Amino acid sequence: MGMSVGGGEEDEVVSAINTTPLVDVMLVLLIIFLITIPVATHTVKVNLPKDLNQPSKIVPDNVTLAVTADGQAYWNETPIRSHAELMARLEKVAAQQPQPQIMIRGDGGARYEAVGRLVAACQEAGVARVDFITEQPHS
Repeated sequence: MGMSVGGGEEDEVVSAINTTPLVDVMLVLLIIFLITIPVATHTVKVNLPKDLNQPSKIVPDNVTLAVTADGQAYWNETPIRSHAELMARLEKVAAQQPQPQIMIRGDGGARYEAVGRLVAACQEAGVARVDFITEQPHS
């Protein structure tokens, strides 16, 4: 925004850099960051569980519920024929003191719905602890 008034040579080179557009861009970026940073850092405070990653100990009293790829559920190696049968068995397990550990093995191709039904049934029966059995990833 330099303006030359008066009589001087027309061919004079102005060597000053005009920084006004640079300052305008920097101010816009500063305003954008000031507005977006509080939104990006706003989270709900929760205490996350600590991962112990300890393998489960297989005890004869533990119950393994398995779900095949087609959605068929098994109690140890016995097929579960109905929801009522599953609930009757889970209620007997929930009444024991201490409760046996319930371990769910879901096939990789099984639908989430089939595994979710087992978890919901365990919760409904009053089972305190449900574990999932997985394999270590191959590296």
